[in-house]
Amino acid sequence: MHELPQQLVNGLLLGSMYGLVAIGYTMVYGIVQLINFAHGEIFMTGGFGALTVWLMLPGGTTMWVALPLMLIGAIIVATLIAVGAERFAYRPLRSAPRLAPLITAIGLSIVLQQAVWAWYPDAKSSVVFPEIPGGPFHIGSITIQTGDVFLLLAAPVSMAFLGFFVKKTRTGRGMQATAQDPDTAKLMGINTDRIITVAFALGATFAAVGAVAYGLKYGEVNYRMGFILGLKAFTAAVLGGIGNIYGAMIGGIVLGLAETLTTAYIADVPGMSQLGGQSWGNTWAFVLLILVLLFRPQGLLGERVADRA
Repeated sequence: MHELPQQLVNGLLLGSMYGLVAIGYTMVYGIVQLINFAHGEIFMTGGFGALTVWLMLPGGTTMWVALPLMLIGAIIVATLIAVGAERFAYRPLRSAPRLAPLITAIGLSIVLQQAVWAWYPDAKSSVVFPEIPGGPFHIGSITIQTGDVFLLLAAPVSMAFLGFFVKKTRTGRGMQATAQDPDTAKLMGINTDRIITVAFALGATFAAVGAVAYGLKYGEVNYRMGFILGLKAFTAAVLGGIGNIYGAMIGGIVLGLAETLTTAYIADVPGMSQLGGQSWGNTWAFVLLILVLLFRPQGLLGERVADRA
């Protein structure tokens, strides 16, 4: 148990990444009651957008100069794809049965995977992502890798920006009104189509930040990286209360901590020695999702999912 502080930090960092991606799920669902299962692939395209910017930069460019440009490239690519999906794939289906946009989202996720694979043939396995030089950093018994420093800074800054945007800006208040009653919001002069587009764009922006953090943390990206992480981010959104933007980050952190601690310590429980290790990390994440759906389907901070569906 002497490694507990390190495991807690690892879980906090992993959960922050889940939370950044989960925000996109919960914002879109909160406004249009759509679970965008292509959001994991939007996260993935953000990672490859950042990588493309890196490969286009002249040789010798330092990572401190390249990183802001990579972040901008990731946000542009992910946002354009998300906004395009909303305009051409989801908007025509708003009045259709719920199953239609769900199937469309699954199809879009497959299309995005194959498009990235065609653009980057090496992406089937993995493509090396640049690293931030320096580190690791030691705080007592805790070690923080250089790649995690970006996530450590980006997650709280992103949440602070989101809180300010939603509460203090005209568009943010329009998002709250549209989420509560889109028909009344439209009668009050709010352009609900623009609000929904902004929600998709904001969700893609945070997913792009998460994608850059993923690349820096693991040192690689691949065309399937959005599949499992997207499912975990959806789990985090449900855990926090889908439709609640703060719940998405809290759910992500809880999920990250649960996954890290079970992976590290469940093998020490008598009779469960074979259930530990990294290979079981995904399993415990989805076990947590099942438990949440069984005992608290509204999540930690949200309303009951059945009432919104």
